[in-house]
Amino acid sequence: MTKNSNALPDIRKTQIFNAPIQKVWEAVATAEGMASWFMPNDMQPVVGHKFQINAGPFGMSPCKVTEAEPPHRLSFRWGKDWTLTFELKELDGKTEFTLIHSGWDTETVTEFGESHALVHDQMSGGWTGLVKKLGEYVEA
Repeated sequence: MTKNSNALPDIRKTQIFNAPIQKVWEAVATAEGMASWFMPNDMQPVVGHKFQINAGPFGMSPCKVTEAEPPHRLSFRWGKDWTLTFELKELDGKTEFTLIHSGWDTETVTEFGESHALVHDQMSGGWTGLVKKLGEYVEA
């Protein structure tokens, strides 16, 4: 197996939330929960479920659930290139949350004509803020 020399590293954000794992799971694996910290959507945590994320000025982004292991792991394809994975680990009443945004390639452009190299840095910063917003939501 050869490694893609044009690949960019996955975006990974890990945070420990002072919230039970089930509350964090509901925030990342239900349409209502995701809408509270991410974007409006019609997601259901069922493998094969196709849904849309309302990406505001970028329009509707097609997605498809590829993994659902409640309350520990959810993955879905986002658009034509990316996979988002949410991993949850229970820690004595708290939850370690890891977001992994994969599928980056320097030779690829998004559906909106932006290079992955440019969008990668923007999204990395954006995820920092969104994970913080998720924490505020689940710890409230």
